[in-house]
Amino acid sequence: MGREIIRGKSPEELEERCRFWFQEDVLHVLSDQTGTTTIKGLALKLPRANEKCFSTKAFKKMKRLRLLQLAGVKLDGDFEYLSKNLRWLSWNGCCLPHIPANFYRENLVSIELENSRVKLLWKEAQVSPSIGDLSEILLIDLEDCVSLQSLPRSIFKLKSLKTLILSGCIMIDKLEEDIEQMESLTTLLAHKTAIKRIPFSVVRSKSIGYISLCGYEGFSRDVFIIHSWMSPTNNHPSPFQTSDIMSSLVPLDVPHSSSQELSSISQCLPSLQSLCVECSSELQLSHDAAIILDALYATNYKELESTTATSKVSKHSLKSLLIQIGMNCQATNILKEIILQNMDLNRSSGCLLPGDSYPNWLTFISEVSSVKFEVPQVEGRDLKTMMCIVYTSTPGNVTSSGLKNMLVKNYTKATIRLYKSEALVSFEDEEGQRLVSSIEPSNKVEVIFVFENDCIVKKTVVYLVYDEPSVKRFSTEEEPTDDLNQNRKKKN
Repeated sequence: MGREIIRGKSPEELEERCRFWFQEDVLHVLSDQTGTTTIKGLALKLPRANEKCFSTKAFKKMKRLRLLQLAGVKLDGDFEYLSKNLRWLSWNGCCLPHIPANFYRENLVSIELENSRVKLLWKEAQVSPSIGDLSEILLIDLEDCVSLQSLPRSIFKLKSLKTLILSGCIMIDKLEEDIEQMESLTTLLAHKTAIKRIPFSVVRSKSIGYISLCGYEGFSRDVFIIHSWMSPTNNHPSPFQTSDIMSSLVPLDVPHSSSQELSSISQCLPSLQSLCVECSSELQLSHDAAIILDALYATNYKELESTTATSKVSKHSLKSLLIQIGMNCQATNILKEIILQNMDLNRSSGCLLPGDSYPNWLTFISEVSSVKFEVPQVEGRDLKTMMCIVYTSTPGNVTSSGLKNMLVKNYTKATIRLYKSEALVSFEDEEGQRLVSSIEPSNKVEVIFVFENDCIVKKTVVYLVYDEPSVKRFSTEEEPTDDLNQNRKKKN
């Protein structure tokens, strides 16, 4: 009704109207370039099949234009003709590769560019000097901008921005730690992007209230801080939800950590799907690792106390757990065959596993739940796979493996990687390859397994498996070890 009232005030004299919504009227004004200083709002939404192109000169006289909504529209020409008083720009399907440098944006409150072809939001060299002038921007909506390759670092200086929408930007693969500078940001929507890891600054942020990222959606306190959690977009409980208390289930990176920050989220650590911590020194690594392990074992003790009263004493049985991290190769398949054969042959009598087969694989063994080793240099070969076998003594009434977490400490690089047991299931994928590729010759590494309290670790073995030379391949006449021949004879 409001639109009809405005239109009724000047049905014939278009130049006297302050707002244009009706397609016929807008097409007339833009085609004939008859806009005036009276116009404050203009909206034109056309089907993509009927897309039209207009000159930016059509806006030259619209000095008071505050609201501009376009869809199925192309603009050609100098963008300095657009009003400097523009507050809201909604341009669905914008065909520009980036926002023009001469487009005045200091008074913008909202930029919405859904389904656009932008590859860069703006060029850094054009924006850096004046980025602080965007002091009133509240909303940036880039949903389904499938060509957008990255966000400019300067966008994180927008202290007034409250909502950032990146959903559907399939080429955006990371968020910078600088996002914590956006002190007013309350809503971050970035599902269906290439982002796989969440910067720690997002967790640390005190402003972000609602988040959709890495397949999880909800209030940030429910995703990151200890709270009951169920995805509002899914009617079924999360497969990881095993109690009434849940915390972050998303991969989390903590670059240049401080022990104080790590301590602040220590209660969340047992439930993290994965965690990567970069430390400043080996001393800090030891301290941070202690914080993580204390948090994991503290959870174990609480669970043990809650089950002790109702548990019955049962006979322990020997169990073995095989974890493969990284890519498959011929040596990996051979080693796995030997291991599985030995597990079957010696299930009741103990642990009989193959030793070194240089240069195909190297073996590191411990009688406790952790193995520490220095990565050797194998000439002409690259580390392909890390294979771990853990033998435990477990109560007969326990059906699960009992494994809760795996911790990998790289003393040389001062990094800590923590993985929840559920994350290890798919460790032959990209995440497993990322872990293996981070382990380099001469690195001092320790692999630690955290089990439930009723599981006693008897032996832990780590194999470093290397790819075979590109020229030479294994043949049936030339086997890498006698172990393989012996086991095949036993099998036959």
